[in-house]
Amino acid sequence: MPAPRTPPAEKPGTQARAPRSRIQQRNRELILDAALEVFSTHGFRGATLDQIAAQAGLSKPNLLYYFDSKDTVHRALLTRLLDSWLDPLRKLDPMGEPQAEILSYMRRKLDMSRAYPRESRLFANEILQGAPRIEAFISNDLRALVDEKAQVIAGWAGAGRIAPVDPHHLIFSIWALTQHYADFAAQIGMIRGEGHDPFSGAGDFLDHLYARLLAP
Repeated sequence: MPAPRTPPAEKPGTQARAPRSRIQQRNRELILDAALEVFSTHGFRGATLDQIAAQAGLSKPNLLYYFDSKDTVHRALLTRLLDSWLDPLRKLDPMGEPQAEILSYMRRKLDMSRAYPRESRLFANEILQGAPRIEAFISNDLRALVDEKAQVIAGWAGAGRIAPVDPHHLIFSIWALTQHYADFAAQIGMIRGEGHDPFSGAGDFLDHLYARLLAP
């Protein structure tokens, strides 16, 4: 009579694979977080794999086990960022009260800049280079969403529910005014003084600015 088979869970090495998988995931996250810091500080062209490895506390060969090039790391960061980048605008509700919806969108963008300043600078650096790695995203996903919400805003203006306003420029201005506080935090700090929160008072000021602009 043949010996009974060893149950799969008891095979040698089975229990050791899960910890290695957790270590791999941890190292991948370490690398991406380090890359975010390096890319947001130095831009794509100024960043190096050596800088990213040092920031992550890993050797360069160890980094290359997970990502085979600087471009691969950068693309992984952008892929993780882009879907969440659309969320604030997605939530603008055509059935809501127009001024409240637009002001809430502005606040969501400002909150995102405050919570994710490095991601904002990463995105800005990519755009300044001509968006070579996210051109398809901007030309398709982002453009379609902006056009959709611009039609909603134009409808509100046409119905007299908000003042006449170019909807695309309204959205662009919200991007510029909210992301400025993340992308130019160093400049704000130099002007306002060391230790000053660059976002202090920004929300109230922008609320007032857009409320006056949109009042029918």
